Amino acid sequence: MAVAKKGSTPQTLSLPEELILMLLNEQTGYFHQVPGWDLNCAVAGAVLAELSLLSRIDTDMESLVIVDHAQTGNPALDSILKKIADEPVQRSAQFWIERLAIHSESVIDLALDNLVKLKILEHHHGGFWTLAPMEWRTDMSSSSIEDTAGEFIKLRVMRYIFTDAIPDPRDTITICLVNTCDVFRFIFELDDESEERIESICQMDLIGRSIAEAVKHNIASPLLRRSRLTKPIPSVSLRQLLRNRHVRDGNVPALFADLAKQYGPVFELRPPFAKPMIFLAGPQTNRWVHRHGRMYLRAKDYFADFEKVYGASGVLPSLDGADHFRLRRAMAPAYSRGRLVGQMDQLYHHARKYMANWTVGDTFSAKRLCRRMINAQISPLSVSVDTQDLIDDLIKYKERALCTHIVNVLPRFMLNTPGMKRRAKAVDTLLERIQSVHTPAQRAGCPRNLADDWLSLHASDPQLVPESNLRFALSAALIASVYLGDALSFAVYAMASQPALYARIRREADALFDHGDPRGEDFTPAAIDVTHRFLMECMRLYPIVPMSMRDVMNACVVEGYELPVGSRVIIAQTAPHYMDDVFPDPFTFDIDRYQSPRNEHHNPGYAPHGLGTHTCLGSRWLELQLAVNVLMIAHYFTLEVSPANYKLRFNPLPSMKPSKKLKFHIAEQKRELPVSSDLNLDGGTITALSNGAAAHLDHAGLPDDPNHKMNGCPRNG
Repeated sequence: MAVAKKGSTPQTLSLPEELILMLLNEQTGYFHQVPGWDLNCAVAGAVLAELSLLSRIDTDMESLVIVDHAQTGNPALDSILKKIADEPVQRSAQFWIERLAIHSESVIDLALDNLVKLKILEHHHGGFWTLAPMEWRTDMSSSSIEDTAGEFIKLRVMRYIFTDAIPDPRDTITICLVNTCDVFRFIFELDDESEERIESICQMDLIGRSIAEAVKHNIASPLLRRSRLTKPIPSVSLRQLLRNRHVRDGNVPALFADLAKQYGPVFELRPPFAKPMIFLAGPQTNRWVHRHGRMYLRAKDYFADFEKVYGASGVLPSLDGADHFRLRRAMAPAYSRGRLVGQMDQLYHHARKYMANWTVGDTFSAKRLCRRMINAQISPLSVSVDTQDLIDDLIKYKERALCTHIVNVLPRFMLNTPGMKRRAKAVDTLLERIQSVHTPAQRAGCPRNLADDWLSLHASDPQLVPESNLRFALSAALIASVYLGDALSFAVYAMASQPALYARIRREADALFDHGDPRGEDFTPAAIDVTHRFLMECMRLYPIVPMSMRDVMNACVVEGYELPVGSRVIIAQTAPHYMDDVFPDPFTFDIDRYQSPRNEHHNPGYAPHGLGTHTCLGSRWLELQLAVNVLMIAHYFTLEVSPANYKLRFNPLPSMKPSKKLKFHIAEQKRELPVSSDLNLDGGTITALSNGAAAHLDHAGLPDDPNHKMNGCPRNG
């Protein structure tokens, strides 16, 4: 049956596409979980059924023959048609469903791409899918329905299941396919009569019966299938690991790239007195994790002890499934590029205020300088308080918690030392400050910020965001200063060590800032082409989070290797950044990789922001803020690496950052910074609430008044 957006040409969806729409679960942003072999057989059967309806093949319970070799114009169907035509012996439908099941993933990918192209599905950042609302009509009547295409198809199916209406052959097969996947019970409330009706409909069509029989006779235990077909996972000796040159310089992605080259995309490490770890490293394992990881891997197990440190349970990084999707959708606006675009005047103000204390001839620790520069912006933009006096304690406590509860390189008592207990109090101090300025009266008329979104979501849905989770959620907002700050330190290093690139970035900065502050919309791909490609290369060579950790909840096979239930998996998603078959000459800094025709980032090997449903929610905010900071530094200052002959080394735990030996020297000030005055405020000016005094600044331009807070809210420019 053809459906179409009102006013457009009717579009007949293929049976694989209708099957996908029926399986989509909008509550989770993904698809009803169907056992892999069942789904593969159903998709293969959908292709055969579509070819049958298009009169390309004919089939019965014993044989399947080609009656027309002409292509259909659908790549997914035509590739299968060719495989059948090339087979010298006539086979049954069951044989072809078994043979073609391994090609189902490519069929699904093509179907999803076409549904997005038709604007029937919307693909969201992080690998989620939703139905696009529009008015649909059928070519069999003039009536129309204001709904999604998926709901339209479900209404059609519902009509045949719950009434005596006789379905046409296409709808009969759709019902049979969905029944094969055993998801009707999740879509409709079925009673005995409706279940009998479904079984009756499934007997109406020969191809549908063939599919059901193929699945029934091939539903052997997945464990039995894997035990015959999988390969033993290679084990990396600890000695071999320690001898690798990248262990000494701390370059974790390059280390995993070397190990993958020697051992393959799946290998195992058995550290003494610890649980074995399975590593996935390569573009194909990245592709698998991104598209299928949610069905087999989960985050909550490894994260549980860490979130307990903050008194939390079920925070965004540890959630999986429907709750993760709900929370991610609810908080997406707070982490969006659009939110930052609306606060550009504040971003410029806080960046200039920080740089105003740089003096030509000064030398600063790269890590401290950049983390505090970012925190000087993140704090007022996200939580409306000044936290420069707290940020060091917040960072040290969080990094110690990661090292003891996630990375497990320190014994757990190290989080309970007197120094760590003192730093833990900074989290409570932060929460008190945020809550003191986020009362209804003080926030009236203010543009929303991240704290507003977390607090309002807690008020409206205290089960999804309980009060116990706010301590983590609000402090984690500032810990972004670590990741973004360290990314900035790598970018400044790359810029300062390559004067020719520094000059090109400065030209783009001057074009944007010479005639007044640009609007957020002015940071177009053309306006910051060099800067954007430069930062992409920085994130390739210096990824802040080079790997992620998961536990296997359903046994699966990746690249021919079985991942058993309960095993700990390390996804080295940035290992391909250093693979020469993905990025030729990977140790060379080359921003032209991202231009046509090379476009080396257009593959699953480029993954600086993570993979799958846990892809960084704020990646587009991060990219814009990082670009603005690099451009403003280039516009006003010339920085140099100190010492001049410094060779970059990494501190990889708990995340990638430059070693503490890296310093930046303020060599030149190209322009005077505009005189910075307090922004217009709806509720007052930026003040120190406890004493009304301006914060003192230390040598690095860093507020050191422990009582410094912000009252009121800056207006949007």
